[in-house]
Amino acid sequence: MMPVVRPVVIVANWKMHTTLADAGELASSIARATAHPRVTRVICPPHVSLAAVSAALRGTDVAVGAQDCHSEAFGPYTGSVSAPMLAGLATWCLVGHSERRRDQTETDELISRKLLRCFEAGLRPVLCVGEQLEERDDGRAAATVRTQLEGALGAIIGRGPDAAAGLVVAYEPVWAIGTGRTARGADAASMAQAIRDVADGLGMDDAASLPVLYGGSVTSATIGEFLAEPTIDGALVGGASLKVEEMAGIVARASVTAEARQSAGVA
Repeated sequence: MMPVVRPVVIVANWKMHTTLADAGELASSIARATAHPRVTRVICPPHVSLAAVSAALRGTDVAVGAQDCHSEAFGPYTGSVSAPMLAGLATWCLVGHSERRRDQTETDELISRKLLRCFEAGLRPVLCVGEQLEERDDGRAAATVRTQLEGALGAIIGRGPDAAAGLVVAYEPVWAIGTGRTARGADAASMAQAIRDVADGLGMDDAASLPVLYGGSVTSATIGEFLAEPTIDGALVGGASLKVEEMAGIVARASVTAEARQSAGVA
């Protein structure tokens, strides 16, 4: 059996930061500072800056992602943006981020419909999953993530073993986002493997090749611990993605991992 070599992916989530006046320049600066071809790089600006960032990144190998999409393709949903609308501006899309689960009370069933819309529109989705602090303290972290995956992916994979082809999963322990607390690399690695095990149990084709990222207040100083784990394939970066020097450090470390994996021919 040939060894599995998964891509190394760094996704920048700018959240509700930047404006039209500065988004394009920031994207250009990050692209110039992170020119490591072995690393898949994606920048997810606010929807209003997608066109500016897309234009700024034209001619580079940095992809553009959206931060969310609606669960329907079209309809009477004032203020919402659908996957088909995003398809001309982005090639990736975040789905189920913990802040949307918290602030918009998004359910796994809703997130499943958003995933389906992404696949239909040709957007590559990054499905975010992760547990709250009380769930980890109660020993329910793995069960929580399993429930989120089953709820979001079960119906999609049920359409066929390759129905979720192109999916990326980001494990974001909610208690480690903006709290000053950090997860350990070994804990995140264990969860990454558990995520692939669930995907395999659901019938996903080649679940061993499913990229799993870590997202939990990642910085250039902390990324090394996570990328040293063979089961972790990159990071979903929040606040640090707004700083060119931080992104340069994160992607440089990711490049070391990507080169080592490709040289060794193992995941």
